[in-house]
Amino acid sequence: MPHPLTAKYDWILAITSMAFVFSAASNGANDVANAYATSVAARTLKMWHVGILAAITEFVGAVALGNRVTDTIKSGIITPDRFIGNPGTYMLAMGCAEVGSAAWLTTATFLGWPVSTTQSIIGALVGVGFATQADITWEWTSGSVSQTAASWGVAPGIACGFSAIIFGTLKYAVLEREDPFKWGLRLIPWYIALTGGILALFITIEAPTAPSLEEFGAGKAVGIILGCFFGCLFVGYVFFMPYFHRRLVRRDARVRFYHIPLGPLLWTENPPLYFPREGEWAITNHYEDAYGEVRAGGQQTITAAVAGSVLPPADGKEARDTDIERQPDSLASSPEIAPKKRIIEPEERFLDPVRDLSWGNPRKWLGYIKYAFLQGVTRDVITHDSQLLRDIHARARRYDDRVEHMWTYCQVVSAMMMSIAHGSNDVANAVGPWAGSYHTFNSGSVETEASTPVWFLVIAGLLLGGGFWFYGYHIMRALGNKITQMSPTRGFATELGAATTVLLASRLGLPVSTTQCLTGAAIGVALMNYDLAAVNWRQIAFIFSGWVLTLPCAGLIAGLLCVMALNAPHF
Repeated sequence: MPHPLTAKYDWILAITSMAFVFSAASNGANDVANAYATSVAARTLKMWHVGILAAITEFVGAVALGNRVTDTIKSGIITPDRFIGNPGTYMLAMGCAEVGSAAWLTTATFLGWPVSTTQSIIGALVGVGFATQADITWEWTSGSVSQTAASWGVAPGIACGFSAIIFGTLKYAVLEREDPFKWGLRLIPWYIALTGGILALFITIEAPTAPSLEEFGAGKAVGIILGCFFGCLFVGYVFFMPYFHRRLVRRDARVRFYHIPLGPLLWTENPPLYFPREGEWAITNHYEDAYGEVRAGGQQTITAAVAGSVLPPADGKEARDTDIERQPDSLASSPEIAPKKRIIEPEERFLDPVRDLSWGNPRKWLGYIKYAFLQGVTRDVITHDSQLLRDIHARARRYDDRVEHMWTYCQVVSAMMMSIAHGSNDVANAVGPWAGSYHTFNSGSVETEASTPVWFLVIAGLLLGGGFWFYGYHIMRALGNKITQMSPTRGFATELGAATTVLLASRLGLPVSTTQCLTGAAIGVALMNYDLAAVNWRQIAFIFSGWVLTLPCAGLIAGLLCVMALNAPHF
């Protein structure tokens, strides 16, 4: 039951609740895309794969690891003294902050701007701080406005360095050695173990429900790292090595990823394969776009055949170049007789076949329902018809697709961990103002720290995944291959470098954003081509402008709404 003092402000709670829906959904559409963009760009996952994975990982992060106590005035940006004894004003301020953040996040997402959801709510709170004449924390303290602005350079810079180091070790230990496939088979279990150890520590320490590192204890932290490291190393040797040998060395066309649990049985001559794959042996060409073209390495065009890879012969003889576009008698060597594949977008797939049918025909309703629910995960987010991007991609080195295939598993795991971490941490950005307004409405007093009911987190977790499902493709297009040519090894280094940066920075008290870390990490990987032209600096400038505009735009929307509401004539 609402408190008598605040019962008349039910309209504020209603508006805040509606804004929360858009805030949480746009949070998911914007930030979830960051975690999975490199996986889709590298053709490791498809959009509908990511849609399902994101719904699961964001929900798990929000509900299982999300903070049960939400700081409703984010990081002390504005002081609560101004609202003591004025619960109605506080509810209005939180409502306007939620509306301002939601409006900016939704706008930025549709414009393709990957922005920080944390900084969006901070900007909105600064705006309502001006409107209500509350004190704003400008000085250099934890979570202040000045530290937020500093993160625009700090976060990408650190992530750039980490990802460059990670990809550099992979590049010289595996990718550019004389026999990269052999070295890939030797080292992939150790990279799986390294990924598991770092990301387990990342989740353990970064989860809002976890104690601080000091409270947790260095011994336990080291134990978690070593335990996960050797556990993943065991899994790598016992389960992944037999799978890679049968899939990539023996080229067994029947084997799929779901046969990994068979482990040692895959070493046998005729393993008991359940649901074997039919057809010829092939692996994904991780460098081609939706037209079947490859630009990496200065190549001009390719038509996918046997994965379009640089592969040695199956008989184990000396490797020779079988890259299809280098075969003089190949169809792909004559672009004029190898037209581009047509890209079928959702409108053509779902709507065009039923446009001429009457609304009384169930097929028309089914077509429009399919379009409504599937258009967000059936769009091409890889192909960009731009000569600038073609030139940028041509400057990236192309590596053996068998080696790239091995690193897809590390890449997917790291993307999932980043998504879980996002769900656990950033769910508070949308829930905070809503929870504060809700608890103030019920108690009649200002709540600067509100206990968050589980059903709040359940709703937020569903909205995070749902936002990505319906309109996260805008951000997927802006990242990944639009910054540089991506591949599984590059995506792995990008995601692990970003996760390492967030983990280290949080321990040092530095302000960072996962959005900014992932962008900086992508730049670091691109620079390992040792060619500045391998980075799309125009896209980087576009993304950076979104970061800079986040604080003033979210603040302006929230502040103007709050000023107008406070000064509106009333009876």
